[in-house]
Amino acid sequence: MNIKELPLIFDGAMGTYYASIKENPLSKCELANIYDRNTILNIHKEYIEAGCKAIKTNTFGANKISLESDFNGVKDVIVKGYEIASEATKGTDVLVFADIGPIPFLETLDLWEAYKEIVDLFLELGATHFIFETFSSDEYLPEISKYIKEKNPKAYILMELAVSPEGFTRIGISGEKFIEKVSNISSIDACGFNCFSGPYHLLKYIKTLNIKNKTISVMPNSGYPTVINNRTFFNNTKEYFARQMLEIAKQGVAIIGGCCGTTPEFIRETVANIEGLSPNEIVPSIKIEKIKFEKLIVENSLLEKIKLGKKIIAVELDPPMDTGIDFFMNSAKSLKEQGVDAITIADCPVARVRVDSSLLACKLKRELDITTVPHMTCRDRNINATKALLLGLSIEGVNNVLVVTGDPVPTAERDEVKAMFSFNSAILANYITNLNETTFSSPFNICGALNVNAINFSSQLEHAKKKIENGVTMFLTQPILSKQAVDNLKQARRELPAKILGGIIPIVSHRNACFMNNEISGITVSDEITELYNGISKEEATILAIKISTDIAREIYDYVDGYYLITPFKRIDIISEIIKSIGNIGNS
Repeated sequence: MNIKELPLIFDGAMGTYYASIKENPLSKCELANIYDRNTILNIHKEYIEAGCKAIKTNTFGANKISLESDFNGVKDVIVKGYEIASEATKGTDVLVFADIGPIPFLETLDLWEAYKEIVDLFLELGATHFIFETFSSDEYLPEISKYIKEKNPKAYILMELAVSPEGFTRIGISGEKFIEKVSNISSIDACGFNCFSGPYHLLKYIKTLNIKNKTISVMPNSGYPTVINNRTFFNNTKEYFARQMLEIAKQGVAIIGGCCGTTPEFIRETVANIEGLSPNEIVPSIKIEKIKFEKLIVENSLLEKIKLGKKIIAVELDPPMDTGIDFFMNSAKSLKEQGVDAITIADCPVARVRVDSSLLACKLKRELDITTVPHMTCRDRNINATKALLLGLSIEGVNNVLVVTGDPVPTAERDEVKAMFSFNSAILANYITNLNETTFSSPFNICGALNVNAINFSSQLEHAKKKIENGVTMFLTQPILSKQAVDNLKQARRELPAKILGGIIPIVSHRNACFMNNEISGITVSDEITELYNGISKEEATILAIKISTDIAREIYDYVDGYYLITPFKRIDIISEIIKSIGNIGNS
């Protein structure tokens, strides 16, 4: 089989088809390579008999994390899977592609070494064709493709992302940018999309891309899934699927196949439809210019004030835990009257449920005309919910957002409350940047967090630089309460091409200092400051809090573009006095 014959038709789903034909299927279909060999062999043969010219080994989830096994167990699954696929294709011109899926992230696992381990085994088995499918980003894909080609220059490598109908992966990576990037990498022979979306939506999406002179693959689900009694079903018909795949092929897509919900009959119908396709009918898709929406010229007051040389002041108010909103609103109004430039609102800090930060930001903007910076964590919502929230913020005229990964859910609650964490702050920033270019009429100013108290601050700086690459233009630092934090801030000022707001939190008591130092992640209170609070009264502590905060503000004045004041225990009185003192720093 010549890989360049167009279109090359792959098989369909293994996992969903296996589950549908077995009365008691194994929870991980890859294990069937060992415990149900004949079923997997017969599935391969069914797809080949249906007319496909390439099959994938039943090894998509063959990795230590997905199989919950050591590599000996993974090796057994891969070896058996490759042997079964090779036996199924014996005597035919059907190609066998070593199928490798994304390895779930685990902090203790070196993903690069894990992928190499799997690739090396396939190469030892004689694999010459590889498919990396259903990825959410291209992380490690260019490097692993280069590694394979160094081992076997004749290897053929296909890489696919799983994108939504809007063209983004579950962590917000743009499919269009993926195609643009990897199609220019010499070690990657073909790229495209699989899973997540049905054929209609991927056809519609392909029409928006420029795929001329590119080898593109499309392997959609049979359609959108339906969940009944905790089982997933796909209700689209093979005739509908095949018609859409024919239209996809006409766009110049060189490699087609099926993913979840597709069966040998879907592939048979697709083969029958495409057999009569004339080369003259194939017109490679050239990107259709999207309807241009009117960009509104909306001034970002924070950025404008900084451009004019003002040291801006942003004050953080914690949202209430219930519907009692009076203190929050009255405090915000008072702060505005004192000349505060923005109110920042935490997004369920310390993973405790509070009123939604974005809704409060809209309320402040609408009722008090206050500039707001709602925090947006990656902990509690997926990429769709995040986009929906951003659209609402944009409509309400809120055009600043602070993206943070978010605190983990407390251990005791993890059985009841599940964190999302499907993306991190750098990825979220990149997603918002893409939406700024394509969707929002008024772009967001994307802020990020900078931990100047990090023990390994060089690593924190590298992470900050990655955030900047992804669209972050302003950093709000963790509270500065030590000499080391000041030194780290100075280093950040030298190295980061972004605006910086220095974090200041007034300490209200000795107990408060000890608590923050031991219980709050990202805050370090120096021993010298902590000792100053030992044995003093509440009134004395208040005066000391204002003095220390003002002294810190004065010390960091030349290294920041403004201040980020964090309100402790609703002590607006202290914050107000600090604001007055800070206002005099530039004049002293």
